[in-house]
Amino acid sequence: MRRRLGIAVASLGVATIRPIGPRFRIAQVAPLYESVPPRLYGGTERVVSHLTEALVAAGHDVTLFASGDSRTTARLEAVCPTALRLDTRCRDPLAHHIRMLARVYDRAGEFDLIHCHTDYLGLPLAHLVATPTLVTLHGRLDIPELGPIYRELDAVPLVSISDAQRAPLRDANWIATVHHGVPAELYPFVPRRGASLLFLGRISPEKRPDVAIRVACRAGVPLRIAAKVDPVDQVYFDTVVRPLLADPLIDYVGEVDDATKARLLGESLALLFPIDWPEPFGLVMIEAMACGTPVISRRCGAVLEVLHDGVTAWLADTEDELARAVERAGELDRAACRAEFERRFTVEAMLRRYLDVYRAVVSGPGAGDRGDRRLCLPSASA
Repeated sequence: MRRRLGIAVASLGVATIRPIGPRFRIAQVAPLYESVPPRLYGGTERVVSHLTEALVAAGHDVTLFASGDSRTTARLEAVCPTALRLDTRCRDPLAHHIRMLARVYDRAGEFDLIHCHTDYLGLPLAHLVATPTLVTLHGRLDIPELGPIYRELDAVPLVSISDAQRAPLRDANWIATVHHGVPAELYPFVPRRGASLLFLGRISPEKRPDVAIRVACRAGVPLRIAAKVDPVDQVYFDTVVRPLLADPLIDYVGEVDDATKARLLGESLALLFPIDWPEPFGLVMIEAMACGTPVISRRCGAVLEVLHDGVTAWLADTEDELARAVERAGELDRAACRAEFERRFTVEAMLRRYLDVYRAVVSGPGAGDRGDRRLCLPSASA
């Protein structure tokens, strides 16, 4: 079933894209925690949506395996009625994912390529079919249990979302790095800078909203916090973050939808992104750049790969340095932020990169059999 719901491609954030290269039959396999695109917060599912709509607009035959409340111009294969995070009846999300992957590989002969965004879950099935599988890894990889999985199930080519993400698994079967891209029309450029800072995304210890609050207060600049709180982070929010919200400079907005997110980004002085973990990419950074809003961040994970210090961002380490960076946020050129986004992080740039990867996987060594398909494409910065 093709789930259109009266939605044109452009309304999902993809402008007209010319066909590029041969036409592929592609299975896009999304996590089921959020709809595609997400109603509220959601990184991986949002990227899957942007890529899927761009592929359809470019003339490819795409089947999207996702939750039933997803909105897409592709053919939707609904595995569960609604996104699992917002479904209070769901007790075992893994069971839904196993059902979905069984369905994907049962239909493998219908596709030229299976593109999975479900981490390692489908790896044991990939060698059972002739159709090649490609896996994009979206999360952190510095977890001890991951090394043995990717060493033993190493025939499937992997895509990283930043070169920095690869650090814990240097010897995995990486074929390429593909940076995220977003549709330019979803995030209008706002030339005039705002007067307040923004913390956007997810309340968690590694994202350090507590640092963002202290930095904003130290700089004397208002801060809006538009972020969700997952159950696993509720104690952190209650004990560390909530007591800091009483400061009159802090406005806690909560989780927001796409339209509100774009508005908040566009009217902000800067995005505060004081992370304290090996961030695999940080989608919010390019969303801010698209609006012309600079970023103030720490040098962690993919930050140095995405941002240019002194052009699209001020990068610092300590809270004092971050506060001084806030004071200098107005020195950064908003037009330069937008130009950097348009040069590197549009959905068209992501589409071209993935199509290069698809061609290599479909026609590369081992294509059409179950053998090792180790390939090598230039890095994302090449």
